[in-house]
Amino acid sequence: MPKVFVTGMGVISAIGNNTAENLAHLRKGKTGIAKAKYVNSNYADTRPFAEVKLSTEELRSQLNLKTTKGLTRTDYIAFTALKEALESSQLAPEEVSSEQTAFISASTIGGMCMTDQLYKDANLISNGSEYVESYPGSTHILKIAKEYKLSGIVDAINTACSSSANAIMLGAKLIKSGRATRAIVGGTDSIGKFSINGFNALQILSDEHCAPFDENRKGLNLGEGAAYLVLESEEIVRDKKIFAEILGYGNSNDAFHPSALSEDAIGVVECISRALKSAKITPEEIDYINAHGTATGNNDITELTGINKVFNGFPPFNSTKSYTGHTLAASGAIEAVYSILSINNNELYPSLNCKNAINTYNQFPITKFAKKDIKTVLSNSFGFGGNCTSLIIREA
Repeated sequence: MPKVFVTGMGVISAIGNNTAENLAHLRKGKTGIAKAKYVNSNYADTRPFAEVKLSTEELRSQLNLKTTKGLTRTDYIAFTALKEALESSQLAPEEVSSEQTAFISASTIGGMCMTDQLYKDANLISNGSEYVESYPGSTHILKIAKEYKLSGIVDAINTACSSSANAIMLGAKLIKSGRATRAIVGGTDSIGKFSINGFNALQILSDEHCAPFDENRKGLNLGEGAAYLVLESEEIVRDKKIFAEILGYGNSNDAFHPSALSEDAIGVVECISRALKSAKITPEEIDYINAHGTATGNNDITELTGINKVFNGFPPFNSTKSYTGHTLAASGAIEAVYSILSINNNELYPSLNCKNAINTYNQFPITKFAKKDIKTVLSNSFGFGGNCTSLIIREA
């Protein structure tokens, strides 16, 4: 089976509108979590959020799209990251629209970020707005497919917070199996009342900046963003710049609880183990782990338990959600980009706000910026229902 290389990347998040800006903030240890500017919610004054630092109108104005009818903030964020990824890979329009190019993307919130308009449309209070068909998580994919005249495999994934990691895994599998020679993969989500009220009902929204892997962690901060990677078979890469190789992947589902992982970390151990087996490497070859690290009570201790069971200890690890907040379906792809930045620059970025290690393991994440030879990274993403995915990314 052919190797799968990353030849393009694009990302937008609370710490930057492109890859270079994201990298600069990671190096500085500067978070994007702050008081909300664009969120329309009763919780905007009592909960910090990690918003993209552009208004919806600013996002729209920087994109030269054929049509903007029915597009939501989720869509504009997706188009922004995708544009950078395609330019990064230097893809011609005919390559993007080729039948051999797959497009796999993810979103959990979709157009439901427009919660008030959704309420009016769903309850026939409106006369039927331009957004009537914009609410599903697959809408951004249909809009992108139309804009770029995609003719290859197009698919949507919604496994909550592991969604875009699963998009990357599926894209790599399509290439390895010969069903595509190129796959554009990633995900997008934005913040809205729908997601805020939902996570608040679960009582896992923190009223402070999130503190992944801290004994006194209070919960997550919702974020928004998007990231896309261009994956290409080694057979067509030619003399292109290669950012990394997607070496392995693993998915499991412990089906323990609708919104929590089993405390014995069955799903976490299984997905990491499957990824290592897929990559044909040993745990000792992992140089760094980009953890799921949501700063919730259940996730962080369970993830540490799983890592300890597989590695019999702890490689260097961090949670970049302390910069971007939890970007839901986009998180796996954003963190894959950050993992590649660590590989390309031989850098480890500090996990923010952890002051007291979790007592069970007394293990701190990375707390200071460091230069280190990084060849192989494990990136974890865990979704609702126990859908767990691990990616292994290696220096090309």
